[in-house]
Amino acid sequence: MRGWLRYFTLNAQVRTGVSGGVLLWALIAAAAAVVAAGFLLVAAFVWLADRYDSLTAGVVLGCAFALIALIALLACLMIRRRNMERARLELAARSSTSWLDPKLVAVGVQIGQAIGWRRLASLAALAVLAGGLTKEWSARAKPAEDDAAEDDDDSGSEG
Repeated sequence: MRGWLRYFTLNAQVRTGVSGGVLLWALIAAAAAVVAAGFLLVAAFVWLADRYDSLTAGVVLGCAFALIALIALLACLMIRRRNMERARLELAARSSTSWLDPKLVAVGVQIGQAIGWRRLASLAALAVLAGGLTKEWSARAKPAEDDAAEDDDDSGSEG
């Protein structure tokens, strides 16, 4: 059961890249952005009211919180990208598991003897057909995902 749960968790991380670290930095970025907006609004108010000394303090504090928000956002994006890559590598390692394990072959022979080789051959042909259809459908959906990944890479390198 734990293996399946880990598999689904890794698949979700490949697609979204979300983890505890990403959520934490996203919350810090959101809080800092709200505080930055508040200070910038206070700075605008002070500028309209006094026009000098209080303005400098408000702008400095607003810029400081905006910088904190930017740093937190960049950290969030870097952690997300690292999570996605780590999950991809772990899924690739899991998928390369050998199906020719002697224990699995022995179980297959026992199943073949119990069910009958003719029935088992027709089930195997059906499984191969289903696998081929799945591969074809996933290949059709993959270019759209690749385009989205390239868009993410392009937007990440501009910042």
